[in-house]
Amino acid sequence: MGDIVKIAILGGDGFCGWPAALHLSDQGHDVVILDNLSRRRIDEELGTSSLTPIRGIEERLSAWREVSGKEIGFEHLDIARDYEGLLSFLQRFQPEAVVHFAEQRAAPYSMKSAGHKRYTVENNTSATHNLLAAIVESELDIHVVHLGTMGVYGYGTAGMKIPEGYLNVEVPTEDEGDNISQQILYPSNPGSIYHMTKVLDQHLFAFYAKNDSLRITDLHQGIIWGTHTPQTERDERLINRFDYDGDYGTVLNRFLMQAAVGYPLTVHGTGGQTRAFIHLRDMVRCVEIALENPPAAGERVKIFNQMTETHRVRDLANLIAEISGASVEMVPNPRKESAENDLHVVNETFLKLGLKPTTLSEGLLVEVEETARRYAERADLSKIPARSLWTAEQIAGEPESLAVESLIAEQSVDALQR
Repeated sequence: MGDIVKIAILGGDGFCGWPAALHLSDQGHDVVILDNLSRRRIDEELGTSSLTPIRGIEERLSAWREVSGKEIGFEHLDIARDYEGLLSFLQRFQPEAVVHFAEQRAAPYSMKSAGHKRYTVENNTSATHNLLAAIVESELDIHVVHLGTMGVYGYGTAGMKIPEGYLNVEVPTEDEGDNISQQILYPSNPGSIYHMTKVLDQHLFAFYAKNDSLRITDLHQGIIWGTHTPQTERDERLINRFDYDGDYGTVLNRFLMQAAVGYPLTVHGTGGQTRAFIHLRDMVRCVEIALENPPAAGERVKIFNQMTETHRVRDLANLIAEISGASVEMVPNPRKESAENDLHVVNETFLKLGLKPTTLSEGLLVEVEETARRYAERADLSKIPARSLWTAEQIAGEPESLAVESLIAEQSVDALQR
């Protein structure tokens, strides 16, 4: 991977961070994970857990050492609240690249209550800004690769394919017929507080690339499906998360889990929502490709659309029903969105840089369903329905959980101590 040797993975214990850390370590790079393990605490708050039995971080790292002979470092650090700790780490480890997964990643969780909205904004925005400020203060040349989301665009296409981050526009001037050509960030249209934080990230990145010449790549990712990478398959102790609950479970994995345990496939609304998808294996490969192709200092932020295909939700449900024999149940849509939409996306950059997409296939769908069936006894069926509601009328007066209030309180105490 070029000259990149030292890579810090922020949020490396999570659903995307863990397989990415293993993949990059397997390529021979010096990888260190920074994580505050908040995702595990959110499991406790929600009273649920991964369908697959994920091990503690120390056991995970020990297992990787045994099967690969390679070492992944770990530091328990909350980058959103411990700026000095983050700065000290950067100065000590001096990474050539930082892969930033350290954000609360679920749209439904971000919409549960006022407390969850506040936590998501404060956590995600502080994590991103602390990283950028610390890189500037450290005076190190570090390439930041950030996991963003296709959701910053919204789900309408305005009659055109969504470009990779930027839109060419003609701005009329006072002189008739004399227009000025400009390139702007594609207009954002976030559908949740979580997606809004990714929009804020975009603007922070644009400022720091312009003002401080930071080298930044922002990956606008689709919905991940799949459970395994070649690295996580080597030992059960390395297995990745499999979220199936209404807050954190992604739609395709949720359908496959529901089919495995004999639960009806829950399609929200008409199922006419079109979404972008990418397999877990392609996600880790895309991160590697992004690291191999950094922008130059002073160059604008590189934005890649990290997806391989689009599908309508009801079509996926019907496909899985045909494969598995499961039934399909239409349920009210908790989200505030159009009942039907088309989605057309440009994803040429990764294809030109060598990505060979893992597209939807019956074999891979069955593989995920078999994983779900293997651990079906761990499923809590009461956690499957999506209970986070989008509209103000629906969430008004909803009690905020003690756990999320505790997270916010911890943040406030930390701020006072600094």
